[in-house]
Amino acid sequence: MGEASDDRGARRRSVGLSMQRTKPPFRADHVGSLLRTAPLKEAREKRARGEIAADELTAIEDREIESVIRKQEMIGLQSATDGEYRRVSWNYDFLERLDNVESYAGERKIKFAASGPQPRPILLRVIGKLGGYKPHPMIEHFEFLKEHTNQTPKLTIPSPSSLHFRYGRDVVPETIYPSMNDFYRDLGETYRKAVRAFADAGCRYLQLDEVNLAYLCDPTLRKQITDRGEDPAALPAASMPA
Repeated sequence: MGEASDDRGARRRSVGLSMQRTKPPFRADHVGSLLRTAPLKEAREKRARGEIAADELTAIEDREIESVIRKQEMIGLQSATDGEYRRVSWNYDFLERLDNVESYAGERKIKFAASGPQPRPILLRVIGKLGGYKPHPMIEHFEFLKEHTNQTPKLTIPSPSSLHFRYGRDVVPETIYPSMNDFYRDLGETYRKAVRAFADAGCRYLQLDEVNLAYLCDPTLRKQITDRGEDPAALPAASMPA
């Protein structure tokens, strides 16, 4: 009886090991953002007040990121992120650094439901044709992560639809893009170049977050899209470069 039990236990352990993934996405994972530490929050407040220089904030970010990487490795995660400790906003910090996209302070008119207060009154808008690429600062963020983890370095960026889905033409002026199909094409090209740059830096685990496809199942949101002149049924097949 004991011998048979040992055999069954060995088989279960064998099956468990065979089910472990060696390539992302892993069975235990997280999107990327982690709670900011007290030293990091204090440093950001001091930087906002002009009490410390930018390089001092970066040094504190470096230290706190190394610490949170060690914690992820210690608990056995097969991938590690930098906790997004260098970001004020997980999505705006990426989007506003794309070519011909800018952020600005303005009255926030959330057209789709948002949970809780937003972190800062920042909106986005397109100020010229998309499709180009300028070096993105998050490339350096990823390179620091890659150099300081023994696990798979992971980065998460907002999906292309995060740029415009909530605000429509408030983000995409008709004077720049009379046709939204042209906007979708150029936005896709911008992302293709950005993803290529991350890949060239060694990123093999890049997650797109806030993919708004699921929103198209909501009748209320579908009506809002229709009211702004778009066909929600056509959006999943919107033109993007191969």
